[in-house]
Amino acid sequence: MIMMPDLQWIHATNTEFRQNLMGMVMCIHFSIPSGLLNEWRDAGLRWVLFFQDTNGLLFKAIPASLGVSSTKQYHVNSLAVPRRAKEAIGGITRLTHSDGRTMVINVEYNQLDPLLRATGYPDGDVNAENGYSPFPGNINQLILKLGPYIEELTKTGGIIKEFVNPKYKDSSKTSFKSSTRLECMMQDYPKTLPPTARVGFTVIDPWLAYAPVKNNPEDAAKVPIGNPYHSATSGEMAIYRANSLILRKSGVEIADPVQQVFNGQEVEVWPRITWKPKWGVTFSQIKSKVGGSCSVSQRSTLAIKGQNIFLEDLSLDGALVISAIEGAEVKVGGSVQNKGWQLENVDYKDASVPEELRIRGFKFNKTAQLENNYSEPGKFNLKP
Repeated sequence: MIMMPDLQWIHATNTEFRQNLMGMVMCIHFSIPSGLLNEWRDAGLRWVLFFQDTNGLLFKAIPASLGVSSTKQYHVNSLAVPRRAKEAIGGITRLTHSDGRTMVINVEYNQLDPLLRATGYPDGDVNAENGYSPFPGNINQLILKLGPYIEELTKTGGIIKEFVNPKYKDSSKTSFKSSTRLECMMQDYPKTLPPTARVGFTVIDPWLAYAPVKNNPEDAAKVPIGNPYHSATSGEMAIYRANSLILRKSGVEIADPVQQVFNGQEVEVWPRITWKPKWGVTFSQIKSKVGGSCSVSQRSTLAIKGQNIFLEDLSLDGALVISAIEGAEVKVGGSVQNKGWQLENVDYKDASVPEELRIRGFKFNKTAQLENNYSEPGKFNLKP
């Protein structure tokens, strides 16, 4: 696995002109005169990640995807998730020209079905036997190999063709749901590449890679039960679910979730488990820090803030917060039981509550917790 310093993070937004990654394109485009990309290459950086900032789970998927890019030596690697037929998300396809040229590229969801029907697939975009479309869903996260990227930008000046994206009210296509946008989409970048370019994709389970936050509470509450809400509520709960499942796969006994309703959205509530990235960004790192027989109850909260914190024979039923500086090694075990932190409902219409809590739909009532902060180097044991 390539270490994370080999990866350069780019995050830019442009709300005045165009949406959907245009700001990122402009950020790179305007960096060319200053030689920023060359500075990165000279500093030993090898990969550039373009990410969409509404998807908090992205950073759990990046290490594995970066490993795929390195192993396959992809010039472009698109992150994707399994996709249902006709789902409103672009599909990763392999297009073949009449002269034999091929291209791995994203096709927008409103173009995919007509394209298939026009090219010998009379049923259009339909699910395969596994219940998913053969075309994985593009989640707008791209890993580019820096060297070939510099070469391509030198030739094109960073120009990407524009794309008209109409938003129709229904299948009749006679009226619009919102204004039609003229977009410049980063996922169209492979269209400018030569046939020899290595373009691929990495499909990752949604629980680990995809939980966008783009719907307000009112709109999310209208989403039919069983469909993703894509709200602040579901996005945060997805983080807890992912962390719980990662620890479960590492050997920790994690209690099953319960169903609760926040802002009209019924969601799975797993143990509230979080950790700083320095604790672990790959599965092997996290698994190496869990030993013995550990368990976490559903009502528990666990926050790990330090690199060298190890869980050994820990039984948690309540709230536990552990912080440690880089030079401190802490082994946490034994039985930790207290009243913990309760989730208290918050109505998104309640103006007396801060907005970040209203859109979330809940707040923590921190009744009791065990909290230890190790601010000196050394080896320590926490075993109540």
